[in-house]
Amino acid sequence: MSTSLFDPPPREPAGDPPPWSSRGSSEPPAPEGPARVRDVGRRSLAVLLVSAAALGGVAGTGALALAGAFDDGGGATSTTTPVSTTSTPTIDTSAPAGTLNPKALYVAAAPGVVDITSSGATDQSPFGGGSQGTATGTGFVVDRQGHIVTAAHVVDSASKVTVTLQDGTTRTARVLGIDDATDVAVLSINPSGLTLHPLTLGRSANMTVGDSVAAIGDPFGYARSLSTGIVSGIDRTIQAPNGFTVAHVIQTDAALNPGNSGGPVFDASGRVIGVADQIATGGSADANTGVGFATPIDLVKAELADLEAGRDVSHAFLGVATGTAASTAGAAVGSVSSGSPAASAGVRAGDTVVAVDGTAVSGSGDLVAAVAAHKPGDKVTLTVHRGSRTLKLDVTLGTQPTRATTQSP
Repeated sequence: MSTSLFDPPPREPAGDPPPWSSRGSSEPPAPEGPARVRDVGRRSLAVLLVSAAALGGVAGTGALALAGAFDDGGGATSTTTPVSTTSTPTIDTSAPAGTLNPKALYVAAAPGVVDITSSGATDQSPFGGGSQGTATGTGFVVDRQGHIVTAAHVVDSASKVTVTLQDGTTRTARVLGIDDATDVAVLSINPSGLTLHPLTLGRSANMTVGDSVAAIGDPFGYARSLSTGIVSGIDRTIQAPNGFTVAHVIQTDAALNPGNSGGPVFDASGRVIGVADQIATGGSADANTGVGFATPIDLVKAELADLEAGRDVSHAFLGVATGTAASTAGAAVGSVSSGSPAASAGVRAGDTVVAVDGTAVSGSGDLVAAVAAHKPGDKVTLTVHRGSRTLKLDVTLGTQPTRATTQSP
């Protein structure tokens, strides 16, 4: 299943922290019920309510199952868990270009990473149990005006949010904007009297498999812990807290654990290329298994100004539940939302979408990413296989609803 990677504050006296993560509880969780299984990159017929922020880039290749619906039962499964201007960091320039110097990166970047404590937070994501209490996450400073980026599930419905800087200074933060469709939130603290260290935002679209990365965050409450690794996959798709889909997600083997939620993931030059968000747990424990996911920073930058201003962020919406076709390339349509743009355009359950505006769609992830390149109101042409026929269907994309609803076949 998927649960928030929030971490309760460590208990006193000091010692090994509990191996579980819960929101507002110091006791081990009760045995889990049926897992909400998501299969990252497997060929299965999975619920995929296609929606995304207006973000360009290469089409994704991953697949997403919401709550395991339309699962064909084949292949190994994995679950994912949400992991709870600027000044350029000085990185060792004597190293070859693209070589990660963890020590230098940490010295330069750690002052820009903050600890976040959310009181009375209610987990609104499909990954958690809706618990209330006090929990911790991570965030990072993006400018000297006191704006901080974190994951939406870290602060959703919190009655109070407190930010702690590296020097121990604490500030009460205001939540300026939340986007549960991308799991991104922007906070604000009063910068008066503070020496802030904003981090430089890079480009996630530039990342390729094998690139070195690092993450700084608060795993299990251990503040500003550094982990390193590589990009182990690109253009993945993961489920957002509102049940829709985030495209262009970066997969990494850098250790992400409960408490890392909302923290920065860096490239070798110390630029933020993602926001730590989820991990694959294999259905056992909510801890690192070497497969973590970060929301791409290009997506964050695209909506940062709106979130800082407290404006709602709109996302394009097609309105189909799809999975990667088993016997041919394309996104197999399992169901179509009543009254959706896809329904109005004549898309039917059983169709296979093979192209959007002439660009080939090899699977569900490609369709997600194609919609991600557009805004509500944009018109696109779907190439659809229906039995032996090939159809061209013109669709005017709508605005994503507040929450996804599970479809029936």
